[in-house]
Amino acid sequence: MRLKTQTEIDQMAIAGQAAAKTLHKMRNSIAAGMSTMDLEDIARSELHNHSARPALLGYHPKFSKVPYEFATCISVNDEVIHGQPSQSRLLREGDVVGMDLVADVDGWLADTAITVIVGNGNLKAQRLLSVTQEALRHGISKAFAGAKMGDVSNAIQRLVERNGFGVIRELSGHGVGSQVHEEGIDVPNFGYAGKGLSLQVGMTFCIEPMVTAGSPSIKHRPGDPWAVITRDGSIGAHFEHTIAITEQGPRVLTAIG
Repeated sequence: MRLKTQTEIDQMAIAGQAAAKTLHKMRNSIAAGMSTMDLEDIARSELHNHSARPALLGYHPKFSKVPYEFATCISVNDEVIHGQPSQSRLLREGDVVGMDLVADVDGWLADTAITVIVGNGNLKAQRLLSVTQEALRHGISKAFAGAKMGDVSNAIQRLVERNGFGVIRELSGHGVGSQVHEEGIDVPNFGYAGKGLSLQVGMTFCIEPMVTAGSPSIKHRPGDPWAVITRDGSIGAHFEHTIAITEQGPRVLTAIG
């Protein structure tokens, strides 16, 4: 783990704006009948328009046997994360779609994700998205220098479980900066307040609640090296921001300025 300077955080914020505006374009473009590859194409074009490189394209993390071949992860319904875009995966009214990407501008990265519903969706899906997004805000509100990572994790867990949804244990947020996953920082979505890593000025990491409408138990889809799905087939939601710990508090680098 390496603490970032103010200049480096400002550079990450430029990447954060590119990532946020790309997601905004994807969200505004989504419609029934389009494929998840159509969303991938929009993302590549929009990142290029913001002079950003898609950091996930060709990324080969330690936990995978193969490199990732796309700029985005597009996860639909029971896919929690790492759904691969496909021309044959057509979106339908009511589908719950998670969109995740990492922008790279001059070697500095920012990671962000949102989940949307195609059309209106049912009330349970709407509530799941609302609670997951609120959990992200609660987690960010605890990310101050001198606090513990457990304060962030516990705030997320309590909000989610109080509303009757499941917090996934096996997946967590992570450090980010000059790499997609920087070692030394893990951001679980469950835990005990007052425990864990002490937060310091200059830390940069992703907070990303991953929540299910049913059981929090997950598995990898058989034959797919990437997609993580719910075991019970329930829908999942995923919201994510990259933040920096500053003297003034948490700075969200992937919010549209």
